Amino acid sequence: MFFSVLQLISCSDSDGVSVSLSDLPESLPGMEKIKAVNSSVLLGSNEVSAKADERPQMKVVFTYDFLFGKNEVTCGDFNTLMKSATGLSLKCEKNSLPATDVTYYDAVLYANARSKAENLDTVYTYNNASLDNNKHCTNLDGFAFHPEKKGYRMPTEAEWMLVAQSYWNSSEAWIAENSDYKLHEVCSKVKSDVAICDMLGNAMEWVNDWLGNFRDTTLTDYVGAPDGGSLGHRIVKGGSYRSSSESINRYNRGDVYTVTSSTRADYVGFRLAYGAIPGATWMGADGKAATSRIVALANSAKMRSETGTYKVKLAFRNDVTGNIAFVDYSSGILSVTEISDKIDSYHPEISPDGKKVAFSTGFEGINSDTSTIYVRDLNAEGSNLVKLEVKGAAIPRWRVLDNGDTVIVYVSNPGSNKEDASFKSTSTWQVKFANGKFGKPEKLFDGAYHGGISEDDKLAVTGARLLRARIAKPGSTIMKSAIDTVWFGEEQACNASLANDGSKRTLFLDFGANEKSGKNKMGREFVGKDYGTHERLLIADSTGKLVQSVASPSGYSFDHSEWTTGGENLAVATLTNVNGANTKIVLVNLSDSSVVELAEGNELWHPSLWIQNTSAIKNGKLDPDSAGVYMTETTDIATRIMKVKMDYFWKYRDTTEIVIIGSSRSFAGMDPESIKFGFALNMAYSAQDLESTAFFTKNYILPLMPKLKVLALTLDYDRWYVKDENFKVWFGNIPGYEYDKNHGYWQDGLIGDMVAASQAALNPTESEYGMFGYHRGLYYDPAQGWGAPNPEIANDSNWFKIDQSGFDFNLQKLTEILKMARNHDVFVVGVVYPQSRNFLKTNAWGRYGPTRGAAKIMQDAVLELTKTYPNFAVLDEYHDGNHDFAPEAFANEDHLGLIGAQIMASRLDSLLKATMK
Repeated sequence: MFFSVLQLISCSDSDGVSVSLSDLPESLPGMEKIKAVNSSVLLGSNEVSAKADERPQMKVVFTYDFLFGKNEVTCGDFNTLMKSATGLSLKCEKNSLPATDVTYYDAVLYANARSKAENLDTVYTYNNASLDNNKHCTNLDGFAFHPEKKGYRMPTEAEWMLVAQSYWNSSEAWIAENSDYKLHEVCSKVKSDVAICDMLGNAMEWVNDWLGNFRDTTLTDYVGAPDGGSLGHRIVKGGSYRSSSESINRYNRGDVYTVTSSTRADYVGFRLAYGAIPGATWMGADGKAATSRIVALANSAKMRSETGTYKVKLAFRNDVTGNIAFVDYSSGILSVTEISDKIDSYHPEISPDGKKVAFSTGFEGINSDTSTIYVRDLNAEGSNLVKLEVKGAAIPRWRVLDNGDTVIVYVSNPGSNKEDASFKSTSTWQVKFANGKFGKPEKLFDGAYHGGISEDDKLAVTGARLLRARIAKPGSTIMKSAIDTVWFGEEQACNASLANDGSKRTLFLDFGANEKSGKNKMGREFVGKDYGTHERLLIADSTGKLVQSVASPSGYSFDHSEWTTGGENLAVATLTNVNGANTKIVLVNLSDSSVVELAEGNELWHPSLWIQNTSAIKNGKLDPDSAGVYMTETTDIATRIMKVKMDYFWKYRDTTEIVIIGSSRSFAGMDPESIKFGFALNMAYSAQDLESTAFFTKNYILPLMPKLKVLALTLDYDRWYVKDENFKVWFGNIPGYEYDKNHGYWQDGLIGDMVAASQAALNPTESEYGMFGYHRGLYYDPAQGWGAPNPEIANDSNWFKIDQSGFDFNLQKLTEILKMARNHDVFVVGVVYPQSRNFLKTNAWGRYGPTRGAAKIMQDAVLELTKTYPNFAVLDEYHDGNHDFAPEAFANEDHLGLIGAQIMASRLDSLLKATMK
């Protein structure tokens, strides 16, 4: 059904939008002025059939006007700027076609390039750009969006929706019904005199926002989620030339496949917006709206170059909320997670294993005998919270004793230590922590030495006005016989932190040095010039003698300095600006005095950086830069999924008897733990093709799984137009696969622990392991039904008639797999997974076509192979649409959900029992 613009406005879910001709002072080429002040729009839907991330409906109110691109950025305009800016030049039949096949970051760089060309401020900032071999940008290190700046940018989802509700007209759109499945010149379908065109169809469009969840609430000037969360998803809008009119809704936020910042497709482009958003509001996964956010600036690659490993975690206090926030660099996705509760949390310290965080409710320099210490899991929920039930406990520090016990050292009062009498009235304690519980506290000695205790129990330090040290007498320890003294000439000092690398160095800050006033003579003499309060990180040796200082970056001073846990010669600190705000957390490399920015926000306090010890991998025969590195920071979601599967491959290769492999239909449609015939592993991933299946079968599965009996692969006849293009993009330049190739895929024997190497490399997030590795590799996708009554056909159904080369390619690949499997005495099952019965209403066999007649030709060709290869059988549970699977077995139109995956497992079991007696 087609709707006119007037019909859409009359049924609008808000009060519409008008094009302002004079309200905004600027007039920019190709941009239309949108008067949005006091307008509102509804994002998402309350429809049950909508995706989970599209529900519920949320209202957004605008307090600003903005400019909006009349059309999608054209190929000609894109190439004019980008060829000189980055070297990227798109290949287009006409300059007036939309610029597509671009990543989100390509669009960012174009927006910045146009801002620079017109002498405007850039809205997006970053440190370094990563470009692939074709000059597409796959990552921006230190990327940040600044809504308060006035320049070119992509529209927010709310802005896009506000405009779309007035310019959404399927009768003037290039969609599947009329596009011939190709792009058309921008605005070429418009018949009426409209200000803005192609909001629906032609090219799908990037918008500015990270993909976040909605709530049934009203927000002002909403700009999306504060970061990419655990999966790093982006939003695309408007459908494309390959989408049917009935399959596109304004509230849709995604594509057939997962969309990340580095994703690109030949039907995805973008348009620009212009104008500052002075009161921007973000809303994170916790459903709490905020007008500020914390941005992680250094990516995983940068952290690895500084620390030698990806296994790095940063925890700190968000002083605006009083909560602990953290960043896990091991996944390559930069996301700041905040543990929200009502406990005021100071001095977080990450546990030796990196899994927990201890913190106190009192902080250094403030007298408090009521401070409490807690320990909780370092995850989004902050689960398993445990309280130390004592009066007065502050500034926790983890230690691992010689006997293997993990303990927490704390002080009874973290206040000023300037006066001897008050200092001696405090004390330092230790308590064992095991199995999620505190043991019995043990007093170590008098005095609040919260700067740390050396590994050999010979030294303890503290700094809260004075830099005090407790030094063991010869032949003793500080617990038994020691001398308490004051270092640094009894000048003011704070933030003392004792190194845990055996060097007994103390890191601390002072209150500045001035020659004329005589202030801090010791610091002035060592540095050689005056400096302000906290403008130097100072390091003393085990005797209190100054041995090093590091200057703070210009315009900043240090605060909250700490040695890292693990790592070599590294410290973390906050940077304080001229207004006294702690706006940044930095990593300081004491080897060269370099400073790397890790995060920025309004008030960031008390950083703790944990670095895992990976010496076992570094000192082995395997190369830690390549072994197990099956993904990078910029890889596509399909590559990340396969990293989960490769971890499982190395873990279970000696016990696996059945491997499920293939596209997302196998990924979501076959539950390994429900297969009774043998121990099964699901190694399928989204959009896998037979080129990928052949690669993993030949090089890993058949030669390296000694107990393998069965290979169950997907037969996606509707996707047999795909050859090896996906494989080249997703696996063509991944270090781990190249390393395995250079070692003959280990078929002459392994030279090290690949399980440990894979775990030590960059890994997906915990939530990705839970979603992509459920039940040994099943995609955790609950049932949502068959989807739309009239499902989208995502490709021209006549593709087989137009070009059969894809079919020939895939049939040949299947034949190669059958030959290899026969040589290894492995039985192969080709599985045809059910799709929605609603495809029977269309002229297509499945989601990607082809015609039913073409599908019959392909099916017959495959069945012929069962005659030549007795180790091959076909399990067809689709039956050309006439299957017996109920809607509740499905996750969407062409994927089963958890229930369906269990049913398929039982049917595979039945076939194997009948065939392999």
